[in-house]
Amino acid sequence: MQKVVAVTGGAQGIGKAVALAYVKAGYVVAIADADQEAGMETTRELLHTGGQAVFMCVNVAREDEVTRWIQSIQREFGRIDVLINNAGISRNGSMLQLSVDQFDEVIGVNLRGAFLCSQQAAAVMKLQGSGAIVNMASTRALMSEADTEAYSASKGGLVALTHAMAVSLGRYGIRVNAISPGWIETRDWQKSTNRQEPVHSERDKLQHPVGRVGTPEDIAAACLYLTGDQAGFITGQNLIIDGGMTVNMIYE
Repeated sequence: MQKVVAVTGGAQGIGKAVALAYVKAGYVVAIADADQEAGMETTRELLHTGGQAVFMCVNVAREDEVTRWIQSIQREFGRIDVLINNAGISRNGSMLQLSVDQFDEVIGVNLRGAFLCSQQAAAVMKLQGSGAIVNMASTRALMSEADTEAYSASKGGLVALTHAMAVSLGRYGIRVNAISPGWIETRDWQKSTNRQEPVHSERDKLQHPVGRVGTPEDIAAACLYLTGDQAGFITGQNLIIDGGMTVNMIYE
C-alpha cells in the first residue's frame, strides 16, 4: 500500500523541498498551505514528476480547517503515515511595540497549528498502529537575535511539544521528532512570482563550519530519515541542522 505524507506549509521553501523529496520516494503527498497560488503551482510541479499529490488551502491555526484537511486525506487515501508540521510565520519587531494580536498570530500558526494537525493526524495513525511526526522547530528555540520574541517562543514551544507528544503517542506506535534548521536559503524555493537567485558572501559561508549556507534539500533529507524505518528507535529528539553555526564561537 502506498504511504501518505501530509505536509503543512508545503507550497514554498523548506516545505516544498520536503514535498518533492517524499513524492520522489513514492509517497502520496497532501499539502496544506495558506497561499492558494503557491499551493496550486507546487502541486502541478509534483504531479509533473509522475507522483500523486493533492493540495488544500488551510490556515492551520483554525481547528475547523485542519479538521477538513485531515478528514479529506483520510477519506481519499485511507491513511496518514507521516505528518510534517512545517507551516510557520514570523512577525518580528520591537518587543516594546509588538502587539498581543501579532504575538498570538505567530503562536497560533507555529505552535497551536502543529498541535492541532498532530492531534488529528495521530488519531488516524492510532488506527493504523504506526506513524511518524516531524515538527519544524528552529535554532531560534535555542538562541536569538533581538526582536524575535514571538517566533522564538513558538519554536521553543515546538521543541517541548515534541518530547511531550513522543511520550504520549509512543504507546500507539507513533514517533515524534523535531528538526531545528539554522540558516536555510529558501529564496529559490518560492512561488515563481517571488523567486530569487540566492547570493551569499564569503562571510556568510564562513559562519558555517561546513563552509556553506543550508538548503531546503538538507532538511528534506533529514525528514525522510526521521520518518523512515532506519530511525525506528528515535523519538522525542530535536535534530539541529545548521552546518555547525550554533557551535561556532565568533569573536569579532
